[in-house]
Amino acid sequence: MKTFLYLEGGYLILAALILLVTLFVTTRPFMAKGAVKKGMIGVSVILALGIGAHYIVTMKRMQSVKSAFEKGEPIICESRLIRKGAQSIILRKSLGWRLQGDYFVSDAYARPFFSARCIVYKKATPHLK
Repeated sequence: MKTFLYLEGGYLILAALILLVTLFVTTRPFMAKGAVKKGMIGVSVILALGIGAHYIVTMKRMQSVKSAFEKGEPIICESRLIRKGAQSIILRKSLGWRLQGDYFVSDAYARPFFSARCIVYKKATPHLK
């Protein structure tokens, strides 16, 4: 549950705001009778499906990143520390990185990298080595 709230917290807040707007609009006098119930149920279902799908996709990506890391494959992570130059970092187990829960940590870096913000590095073009 903690991971769900951490990953989807922002989306849950946005969903609450969307539901408030839906409630406001559907309670206006020009709306048909029963619009509140239909609107709130419809919008809630759409938001729940979207947030649920995002969570499932993110958790699958996190698992694939973790398993690839354990196999020794390179992982690309978003670096929020440096915003101008190198905005991503490639990490490997062989370079001293380790996995602690959902975070990649190294003694060479002050900040850990959350596995949800990483992807498995796959070479797209064979001529780049």
